Amino acid sequence: MRRRRLAVCVCVSAAVVLTGCDAASARPDEGSGDAFTLSLVETLGGADTAGYARALEARDFDFPADHGPHERFRTEWWYVTGNLKSEDGRDFGFQFTLFRSSLAPTEPGGPSAWATNQAYMGHFALTDVAASDFRAFERFARGAAGLAGARAEPFEVWLEDWRLGSLEAVADGSVASTRAGIGAVEAGTGTSDPAAGVFPLRLTADGGGTAIDLRLDAGKPHVRQGVDGLSLKGVEPGNASYYYAHTRMPAAGRVVVDGDTVSVSGLAWLDREWSTSALSGDQVGWDWFALQLDDGWEMMVYQLRRSDGTADPLSDGVLIDPEGRRIPLRWGREVIVEPTGEWSSPVDGSTYPSGWRVRVPERGWDLTVEPAVLDQELRVAFRYWEGSVGVRGSGEGGRAVSGRGYVELTGYAGSGS
Repeated sequence: MRRRRLAVCVCVSAAVVLTGCDAASARPDEGSGDAFTLSLVETLGGADTAGYARALEARDFDFPADHGPHERFRTEWWYVTGNLKSEDGRDFGFQFTLFRSSLAPTEPGGPSAWATNQAYMGHFALTDVAASDFRAFERFARGAAGLAGARAEPFEVWLEDWRLGSLEAVADGSVASTRAGIGAVEAGTGTSDPAAGVFPLRLTADGGGTAIDLRLDAGKPHVRQGVDGLSLKGVEPGNASYYYAHTRMPAAGRVVVDGDTVSVSGLAWLDREWSTSALSGDQVGWDWFALQLDDGWEMMVYQLRRSDGTADPLSDGVLIDPEGRRIPLRWGREVIVEPTGEWSSPVDGSTYPSGWRVRVPERGWDLTVEPAVLDQELRVAFRYWEGSVGVRGSGEGGRAVSGRGYVELTGYAGSGS
């Protein structure tokens, strides 16, 4: 769910793109980040949704079309996180995100190859756990002239050489379409199985001395989040997204850190979401957890935080059993998340929760979740914390478990002195 709001930042950042800045990369240590930090609440609170499609009711997902772009909606993202291990036991976490944003509900028209109403933003981050090292990179490009785009068949989304797609599309390293959306199949011509004809996927990103190249298999069947794929974010009509996820994708390939190439394998998690909406007036951020346990279970829970510090009633959670069945959880009743510590950003002292106890009492779940590295703050256009975590405790039926996962925390930057 959290992708909807963060992705709206593309609309602001992409204004720079359309005036001539087509791509950029940044490490988190390049200055304080203040010059590039935008206000999440101010940006999302003023979003104009007129003329865009809205997520008003549940719908059947249609594949492969729904892997590709949904340009009638304002925002969209292809979001992959995961934890990897080398043959000698070296642990890595990674985040790879491509966001699409419409700057206007209609295309500008005209003969220019540069004319487009679509803009893309990419985030790539790598955590080297043993070295307590975290590095993040950001890029922007317009969805035109081959710089960035997405298509459904063969599935591919790219921002320059940052790419996620089927092996058919990505194996040769070529960008097949020169305009976002070209090549997308028509809705109603596919199937309900998102793995058909798409997996395995290939994911590639290079930040200059820091790179990743992975094969991702489907693993479990996809999960429809929310109510049959409609994920409500607010009480206002249309303040919702269409949302599905692959929660346990086997991953294998290589990472490169300062020129050192390491073979790795592990598990990844893919979130796909598209919407036209903004933060409700009293929502200031969210805490999101995606946990993969060694007994084959997964958990996804999120808290929408209100300005008075309480959780929005639409905060949500779900368990996924080893066969891929979805078990919904009510926030604060069936699932309880309690911070156990804090961490302060070196940028300005902004305070984030750091460490959590996550419980599902009726099912025997009692998990301790700890950051693999304390400082996994992305100091990009919007500052937020997203990083690899370790998990231990008791899972289904009270059995001892361990695992890995990812946590995202937004709306905390600027909370310091």
